[in-house]
Amino acid sequence: MSMADTLAASRRQIPTQPGSRWLWLTLPALLFFCAFWLLPFARLLQIGMQDDRSTQHSGYWTVITQPHYLLSLLNTVLLSLAVTLVTLLIAAIVGCFLARQRFTGRGTLLALLTFPLAFPGVVVGFLVVMLAGRQGLLAQISMSLVHERWTLAYSLAGLFIGYLYFSLPRAIVTLVAASEKLERSLEEAARSLGASQWRITWDVIVPGLQPALLSTGALCFATSMGAFGTAFTLGTDLAVLPLTIYGEFTNYANFATAAALSVLMGGCAWLALMLARRMAQAKEVQS
Repeated sequence: MSMADTLAASRRQIPTQPGSRWLWLTLPALLFFCAFWLLPFARLLQIGMQDDRSTQHSGYWTVITQPHYLLSLLNTVLLSLAVTLVTLLIAAIVGCFLARQRFTGRGTLLALLTFPLAFPGVVVGFLVVMLAGRQGLLAQISMSLVHERWTLAYSLAGLFIGYLYFSLPRAIVTLVAASEKLERSLEEAARSLGASQWRITWDVIVPGLQPALLSTGALCFATSMGAFGTAFTLGTDLAVLPLTIYGEFTNYANFATAAALSVLMGGCAWLALMLARRMAQAKEVQS
């Protein structure tokens, strides 16, 4: 028997395991995941179990029993939900319009709408200050009209504007691409059957955009939950989780409570992402 026949026979005898090959290919990603997420997060969980410097209880117990921490969590969740809903509403309308209309300057308009993608959160916060701060445009207009300065930049309303400005370009990019993939024949069929524009929007367009809306909304919510640069620029007295964590960590060296708040914030963002994923999978099964 020749050497080639021997090798061929040995290959037939050894069963192939394609799964092991994919395991080796995913090994770098698994190592990166363990080194930069799993181990630090496990350490974060451990620190949260330590005693708080002021209450002498664990960080988790302190968070759920102190009203100002719960208020910070409630403000952050409600603010993130409001930003997500308004972002999806505006981005869906703009995305459908830009996907269906062809006009001179369309590319320039899309580029202008997505230009804020280049701005970090600190710059976005500074722009809000220039718009609605004590020396901003809104304050100058109100001073000239009613002799009173109107300011929004240093409140939750200003933070809402900043988060909305930060989230809209990302949502528009995604929803423009999703709107271009919608089947126009379904809308024409519904219109030929006498459906109103509202029914077409609710029964045809919204279900077609649902996967993109779910994924975009989940990312927008998670980003708003943890956005720090914009909130820090607008004021460190705002009762939102990123600033509360920053204050506990830097001002009071209260690592246990800061870790517990970080785990809580990460858990809320993770739940939003998982819920969006489950809803998208349920939609695929139904279709």
